[in-house]
Amino acid sequence: MAEFLLEIGLEEIPARMIAGAEAELGRRVSELLTRERLLSAEGKVTTYSTPRRLAVQVEGLAVAQADTEEQLTGPSWKIAFPNEEAGPAALAFAKKAGVEISALEKITNSKGEYVGATVQRKGRQSSDVLVTELPKEVLSLYWAKNMYWRAGKPERFVRPLRWLVALLDSAVIPLEIAGIAAGNQSRGHRILHGDAPVAIASPSSYLDALRSAYVDADVAARRHTIRKALDRITRTIAETPGARWREDEALVETVVHLTEWPTVLYGSFEPEYLTLPEEVLVTVMRDHQKYFAVEDAQGNLTPHFLTVLNTQVDAEGQAIIRHGNERVLRSRFKDAQFFWETDQKIPLVDRVEMLKAVTFQKELGSYHWKTKGNLRVVRELAAAVKANGNVTFDELALLKATELAKTDLTAELVKEFTELQGVVGGLYANAQGLGNLVSDAIYAQYTPASTNDAIPPTVEGQLLGLADRIHTISEMFEIKVIPTGSKDPFALRRAANAIIKILAESDMPLTFNDVIHSSGHESGQGVDDSGKLQPDTPVRAFLKERLQFYLRDVRKYPYDVVNAVISVGWDDIRDVLARCEALATIRGSDDFLAVSAAFKRITNILRQAEEKGEQIGVISFASAHLKEAEEYRLLAAAEELAPTVYRLRKKGDYAAALEAIATLRPTVDAFFDKIMVMAPEPELRAARLALIQSVLDGFSGIADFSEIVIV
Repeated sequence: MAEFLLEIGLEEIPARMIAGAEAELGRRVSELLTRERLLSAEGKVTTYSTPRRLAVQVEGLAVAQADTEEQLTGPSWKIAFPNEEAGPAALAFAKKAGVEISALEKITNSKGEYVGATVQRKGRQSSDVLVTELPKEVLSLYWAKNMYWRAGKPERFVRPLRWLVALLDSAVIPLEIAGIAAGNQSRGHRILHGDAPVAIASPSSYLDALRSAYVDADVAARRHTIRKALDRITRTIAETPGARWREDEALVETVVHLTEWPTVLYGSFEPEYLTLPEEVLVTVMRDHQKYFAVEDAQGNLTPHFLTVLNTQVDAEGQAIIRHGNERVLRSRFKDAQFFWETDQKIPLVDRVEMLKAVTFQKELGSYHWKTKGNLRVVRELAAAVKANGNVTFDELALLKATELAKTDLTAELVKEFTELQGVVGGLYANAQGLGNLVSDAIYAQYTPASTNDAIPPTVEGQLLGLADRIHTISEMFEIKVIPTGSKDPFALRRAANAIIKILAESDMPLTFNDVIHSSGHESGQGVDDSGKLQPDTPVRAFLKERLQFYLRDVRKYPYDVVNAVISVGWDDIRDVLARCEALATIRGSDDFLAVSAAFKRITNILRQAEEKGEQIGVISFASAHLKEAEEYRLLAAAEELAPTVYRLRKKGDYAAALEAIATLRPTVDAFFDKIMVMAPEPELRAARLALIQSVLDGFSGIADFSEIVIV
């Protein structure tokens, strides 16, 4: 077994793209080696990255593919050997297979007699496979943005390639990517090591060789270094005993991918800036300067910050860098303070008209138009909440918050710090005495921004968030601006995810139909004259797809459980969650799996009968035409159990209802062991179809059990 190393050297990659590219490179290399039968069972693929490189190291790589034997089938024997002598077809097949005519053999299968040949395939050397296939995999990496950098050449990549390292043990593999030939020379830290190449003797020496050149290619090691340094430097801040850096996982990941040899130093700013809202200060430090905020033991912000450097400097250098960082931050804070004071001169209520000059979407209109739409939708949602339950909220505060929610888009502070949209509006509303309910709703209108975020803490904020998002989704769908593939310029998927999370985690008695209907464009899902659900409308189908994502990827329910539950209804999300939880809990029991298999069989029989145009009688008709004891026992058991299951369902005790349904197993098993549903007699066949239809209808209200995968 051998070791392999590939390092791709680049100009600096945007930090946000590195982790995904590193993971994809590792996956592609692993799949390539597995597909080519080169990775042993004990093989290991490890990835590394810095802003200037992506690397993958493989242990347990076969030097060559194992030889294989392949059975080829050619033309019909009669055509290849007319009169039992080799004809043109036999000669052509032998040439194609690379064997002598004498090596051809007769193969008999279900279709007849054919010419066959057993061919020995010699395994390719791993170096040959890598030279041929690896460049394709590298150039197929996905980048959100990529570029051409060689005139007249087709390659596109996130940044220009500058060097390649490709080693099989200590030997260089002669592969080439985008005009760059591989060697064993890497590059060290741009400042600390300069332009001198770094020789890599073997894959196992890769990390140590780079560390000697001030590059730590191990992402986990850099993360550990940064966290330890943040802890250590914070403890040196004498002015604030018990100080700690404010945990910010996203910022940690950013600085990890911005550095190759990280160090940390701290700086300070004037305490007078602490009069600005904490959200403003932290945003300036985190989003604009990549600084970590420092807080005291009580969690209050202190006039200090921590910054992660991509270099190593002495005390004099640290002083110079600290001074520069403090000067830049001071300038930023002065701007924020100026904007804060200037914005206060125009109250939010006077900014509503100013929204006419701010475009929401060119085909739809301004944010003034958007605000009017949000007000219409939020009134509908408020009415639905009052009609459906006893959740209390302040409707006047809700309407005022909705009216003012977008006004901070006209504020200078938001124009400068766009990340604070909504937050600034909430802060201004509070400063202008509009009340906590109004300010809190405006402040939290864009939460949750992801499935990991908390929902708005107040009912007013939840209703404002729902109204804003469903109005946006429905209006965009009206003008056919619909997410496709990876394209979602108006973040409609994120908006739908937030709607689902708010409905799932709040106490508001709202259904998906309530939310969809409030938008005014779609009335949700209706029923036709036969009582069957009509096909999903576009917005409803979109929310259904997002709900499936939420249940599978966020709540981690098995996909067949999700499909089974949603198949019978998904309007009430909390009911959906309860049914998913119950079904996921009981699906492993033998009795339930057997009943599920029977329901799948019933579904298939009924579908085939419908396709054949069979008449399915009603249960009263069936009871008069059944013949066998097993039929009557199933009918009796189902009729006896149905009221209990219905009562448990109404109580929401789905676990008990499913356990009750599982007790049907022996009766159902006996029925299918003895009874042929599709009997030749028309009346008996119709009666038996009616019987299994009634069983299916009586017990499928919780989930479509035929969707459960039986292993």
